[in-house]
Amino acid sequence: MKKTHYCIYTFLFVLFSSPFWGAQLHQQMGSNSNISFLQDSVTSGRAITTDTLHPQSNDTIAQDTAQSKKASLDAPVDYAANDSIVFTSDNRGYLYGDSKVDYQTMSIKAENITMSMDSSIVHASYGLDSIGEEFGFPVFKDNGGEYEMKTVSYNFKTKKGYIRNVITQQGEGYIVADRAKKNADDTFFMCDGKYTTCDDHEHPHFYMMLTKAKVRPKKNVVTGPAYLVIEDLPLPLAIPFGFFPFSEKYSSGIIMPSYGDDMDRGFNLRNGGYYFAINDNIDLALTGEIYTKGSWGLAARSSYKKRYRYSGSFDINYIYTKRGDRDIPDTFSESRDMSISWQHSQDPKANMYRTLSASVNYRTSSYNTNNLDVAFTRSGTDNTRSSSINLTQRFPNSPFTLSANVNANQVMSDSTIALTLPNLTATMSRIFPFKRKDAIGPEKWYEKVSLNYTGELKNSITTKNNMLFKSNLVKDWRNAVQHRVQTAATFSALNYLNITPTFSYNERWYSRSITQKWDPAQNKHVLADTTYSFNRSYDFNYNVSFQTRLYGFYEPIFKIGKIQKIRHVFTPAISFGGNPDFTDPRFGSYKKYSYYDANGELQTHLYSPFANEIFTPSSAGRQGNINFSFENNIEMKVGTANDSTKIISLIDNLGINFSYNMMADSLKLSDIGTNMRLKLSKNLTVNLNAVWDPYVYNEKGIKQNEFLIRNGGGLARLVSTGYTISPSINQDTFKKWFGKGGDSTSNDKKKDDPEADLSDADGDIPEEGGPRQSLFNKKQDGGTYDEDGFLKNEIKWNLSINYNMSYVSQFDQKREGFKGVITHNLSFNGSIQPTKNWNFSFNASYDVPNNRISFMTCNLSRNLHCWNITASFNPIGPYATYYVSLRVNSSMLQDLKYEQRSRLSSYDPAWN
Repeated sequence: MKKTHYCIYTFLFVLFSSPFWGAQLHQQMGSNSNISFLQDSVTSGRAITTDTLHPQSNDTIAQDTAQSKKASLDAPVDYAANDSIVFTSDNRGYLYGDSKVDYQTMSIKAENITMSMDSSIVHASYGLDSIGEEFGFPVFKDNGGEYEMKTVSYNFKTKKGYIRNVITQQGEGYIVADRAKKNADDTFFMCDGKYTTCDDHEHPHFYMMLTKAKVRPKKNVVTGPAYLVIEDLPLPLAIPFGFFPFSEKYSSGIIMPSYGDDMDRGFNLRNGGYYFAINDNIDLALTGEIYTKGSWGLAARSSYKKRYRYSGSFDINYIYTKRGDRDIPDTFSESRDMSISWQHSQDPKANMYRTLSASVNYRTSSYNTNNLDVAFTRSGTDNTRSSSINLTQRFPNSPFTLSANVNANQVMSDSTIALTLPNLTATMSRIFPFKRKDAIGPEKWYEKVSLNYTGELKNSITTKNNMLFKSNLVKDWRNAVQHRVQTAATFSALNYLNITPTFSYNERWYSRSITQKWDPAQNKHVLADTTYSFNRSYDFNYNVSFQTRLYGFYEPIFKIGKIQKIRHVFTPAISFGGNPDFTDPRFGSYKKYSYYDANGELQTHLYSPFANEIFTPSSAGRQGNINFSFENNIEMKVGTANDSTKIISLIDNLGINFSYNMMADSLKLSDIGTNMRLKLSKNLTVNLNAVWDPYVYNEKGIKQNEFLIRNGGGLARLVSTGYTISPSINQDTFKKWFGKGGDSTSNDKKKDDPEADLSDADGDIPEEGGPRQSLFNKKQDGGTYDEDGFLKNEIKWNLSINYNMSYVSQFDQKREGFKGVITHNLSFNGSIQPTKNWNFSFNASYDVPNNRISFMTCNLSRNLHCWNITASFNPIGPYATYYVSLRVNSSMLQDLKYEQRSRLSSYDPAWN
């Protein structure tokens, strides 16, 4: 078997390397002889090295020249030069200094041009400056095509030419030829040509060496034997012939698949198919994947965009996965998975009254595991997915707004889906029904009365993925309608006190109701019956709020630094609200029945027949709440170095709120909530919150109607607290902290240099409207240097941390007391760019309880001018993998790449 493999490998090596060795032999033979296919056009390679044209005896130009004496040209020849124009007695003209010759659609610009009046031949070449540098390279234009070369000989009559060292851009790439012949149909043949996407034409980092080729400008290149050269090193990667298409139009084409292997599914070809360029607004890519062990998949991807209207993308995938052997039941498994993704956004200028947006991300429960593109990524570890579609219609000169929503939430671990279809909402914004259209005199008190309305219809279900389309619309789906009407008014008393009375009415319509009963066997209340019919429930409440704002100022008696004044803003708010007891039978919102419990005692159970519906039923018990809210804001005014002032926030907000229910029989005081927000810097804000309970609990964890302070336990017990901090720093922030002024130096430089903001990414000034830059010029590095000639390199970096801590007090039945449970969430991400070509970024999550990093992804990239190398790796965790890619930047040569993956996953098996 090994001998068979060796023979096969040897045969393949000889087969694919033979064009390379043939091309090398052809190049050696071609270097010792002239180009035979150029002999019918212009002078030979030896003739064009001189300033004048002396055709050889066997040159076709000599024959054309003889005939041109009898026939004139079809159009006049225009010529010009900046330096001088010299005509000699032998009918020759010499143009020096930025010369130009135009004939019909043809144009030649060069430093030096020589014209033969008898033979209709023009010869153009570059010039040399005082230090021997070449400049003024000939630029040939004809029928929209543009070529730059070092020398050219062109015949006006035959429209043929011979060119040396020509450069032309075709599509994303460049064609560089040592010798080329231009034909009358604007095509040209060339020898020893190079095709590359690297713009360093003197020494490209890589190119396809074309031994012989025909170029059809803006259409294609057809080549004979060609091989790959990287950093001037020929590689035995050759092709016997090649075809490089060019197109300035949006065109369709084949998508080449990528090759891979998987331990469970075998060798594969993935992401291959066909791309349809439907029109300028929409495209479509149909791709597929196939595995040697029977798995396969199909995908359709489309992007669409209409300027000033809308844009979006649609992606649907279907994969069939087969693992194991059918003859071994314990190892065999098969699954069918689907993924649907739709992203749609509407331009705000498209329609100011109607808006449509969509974000659909639906996947079957095992899709993340079976799809190789997401299996080992952070997206593949997400346990929940959300989708929504929103349509909003507003009416001109009307307070009404209609909206329709579709929402879906998936839990991937147990294939649960919660779907709301549809969710219709009608809203009437606040109006003043009693306000006069033509007001005369002061505003009346009743003109301040406002009214708003919200109506909502919901239809939802929570089930498993495989049961969604088997569900019953009446029995399994929950649906209801809710109406909310609110009227309010704001009055001012004593110029400082705002009084706002509010009255709200809520009504709900249900399509079903339940009846409960006592089950002695289970010793609990159970569902007895469900009635499907129209049911109505309503409630209402009222509220009166009083709010004002107090200001306090403090000026330090003794000077403390540059502190000028401290301001304290105190905002107290007190409101009184209430509602009746809706458990009263006259409201029809609650039912009750009597039963004997396990001890034989008669009990009464009160329940709502709409307890499990979408909208929460009316509250039980009378409410007469007095709500208290107190907020504080403290700021400080300080002076700056330039004799101005700035405001520093000491406490952005410090608040406390609680309520007292006068109608309750017991436990009238609610929990006490506190919150604080601190702005430590522009990029650092800390939010803290806490909830306190003022009551005592017994040994069973039941709240007693007795205050904690009376039992010597303090004012209140901490129920829960938490805070969030999200600092973010970068190189500019770091400089400001240590007194280096951030990026003020660069800003000052931009102010002094009016062209600083006009430079491109490489530091060059745009050439729009300026002189044309030669393709032969060497590319500048685009860096900036100090006075000593050293390259300035600013290291750019940023670091963001997101930390969240929460504390919850829970009652422990064994300890007969409360214990605190603390949870932490820590994530951080950042990037650093040590040079303009290197970039490193990372994203990580830290598991605080287990004291380890739970997930980390790192990305390292290096810009190699026309190539790019990237490395992505997950160094820790169950998805520890790496991926290295070296590829050409050009999209046209995207298949010219080298990839290396880790061998720790099923996609990259570990051979032990």
